[in-house]
Amino acid sequence: MARRLKIACLAALFSVVLLAACEKSLHEKDERYVFVATNISLPYWQDAKAGFMESAQVLGVKGEFSGPNTYAPDEELKTSQNAAATHPAGIVVSPARPGIFKDAIDKAIEEGVPVVCADSDSPASHRILFIGTDNFRAGLKSGRLVADVLHQHGRVVLLTIHDQYNLDERLRGVQEELKKYPYVTFYKVYDDRGDPQVAEQGVSEILQNKESFDAILCLEASGGPGAAKALARFGLSGKIPIVAMDANPETLDGISKGVIVATVSQKPYTMAFYGLRFLDDLHHNSVHEFKDWRTAPASPLPAVLDTGTSVIDTRNVDDFRNALAAHGGAS
Repeated sequence: MARRLKIACLAALFSVVLLAACEKSLHEKDERYVFVATNISLPYWQDAKAGFMESAQVLGVKGEFSGPNTYAPDEELKTSQNAAATHPAGIVVSPARPGIFKDAIDKAIEEGVPVVCADSDSPASHRILFIGTDNFRAGLKSGRLVADVLHQHGRVVLLTIHDQYNLDERLRGVQEELKKYPYVTFYKVYDDRGDPQVAEQGVSEILQNKESFDAILCLEASGGPGAAKALARFGLSGKIPIVAMDANPETLDGISKGVIVATVSQKPYTMAFYGLRFLDDLHHNSVHEFKDWRTAPASPLPAVLDTGTSVIDTRNVDDFRNALAAHGGAS
């Protein structure tokens, strides 16, 4: 009797294992997701790539990260259109200019390819979700930092990229915050096109002309390192404060050396990691509010997800770098 019971239990266990082995995986063999950005050689986008590819590995799907190596919105748009034409399971895109991406995003969705915007939004499009920094709030934080650095008095050179939605929102936040500080004013708003050499050139020209200003505020990642190099050329390192954006290695080095006062750090890794996860949920209709996202009267996903920011300065830069190094980060 005991022997028969043992055999029956083993048979039942074998049946469970066999059933599990034969069960079809949630993900198709060739399931593929694409991330498209511009200026992808920047450390910021390399962090995003790491997050996207790790998310793909965790899910057991294919991930592709593509886009031009310089700030080239038209080229990025073409890359996005080409990706959509291959009908991947989903696309994450960071539109350099929201207007020119609207039709491409809408067309992809009409053809059944879900699109999520990350880092920079195209709010007039039918994109499923925006995941990234609340850029207006990031601008408020940047404005407060530069006002504190200047003790609420002084003229600011601001480095940004014109006509990029996320940066325009940051600028709007800075302007709103500085309404509280009437003695902090903009001396010049300079378009550095996301290129540290252009940022360095712009600040150098101002210094060469002996124009007077009291601080530099950067709303994108390349501005801080570029401005720091310009100040070094004129022997002014640490004498004109720089408030930077993002946590690329050069910016963190600048903080450690006292050349950059602080930076507002975003979370590109998080944006990309969860951008793919949301697309995967959508592709597999994992959220069962509706039968299919394509025919649903509204998206089952949140419309906007703020990934948050943090301020890095001399008090916490070493902790931040050590944490990144322990995880294999570039910094």
